[in-house]
Amino acid sequence: MRSLIIGLLIIMGTQSSFAQNSKVDEEIIKLSKDKWTWMSEKNIDILDKLFHEKSVFVHMGGSWGKQQEINVIKSGNIWYKKADIHDVSVNVIDNTAILLNKIDLLAVVGGNEVTNPFMVTEVYIKQGGSWKLGSLSFTKLIGPNGK
Repeated sequence: MRSLIIGLLIIMGTQSSFAQNSKVDEEIIKLSKDKWTWMSEKNIDILDKLFHEKSVFVHMGGSWGKQQEINVIKSGNIWYKKADIHDVSVNVIDNTAILLNKIDLLAVVGGNEVTNPFMVTEVYIKQGGSWKLGSLSFTKLIGPNGK
C-alpha cells in the first residue's frame, strides 16, 4: 500500500511539472504570435520593449542588432505583412525559451512582395519577470513548398 501511495505522489508531481512547462510553452507561443502581429502592424513601441538591448536578428541578407531591426521595420524596408505559422515547438531551459516556427512569410522587401518558407528560431530570456527576445533568425527552407 505504501508503494502505491508513493507511486501516486510521484505521478502527481510529474503531472504538475508538465502542467507548469505547458503553461510557459503557451505563454511563449502567444508572445511569438503577438510579435508577428506587432511586426506586421509596425508597432515599434511594443517591439522596442520586447527586443532585448543586445538582441540579434539574422536575415537572408545579413545580421544586425536591435536598433537596426527597429529602423528596418519602422522605415518599411522589410514589412512583415503576414506569417502563416505551420509548426511550433518550444524548449525551455532555465530562464531561456527557444521557439521554432515553420512559417510561410509574406513580406515586402525593397518594395517587392515576396513569400518565403522559413524555419524561424526565436530565443527569449526571462528578465525581471518578463520575456525579452534575444535572437530572431530566419533559415530559408529548400524543397517543394519548403518541406
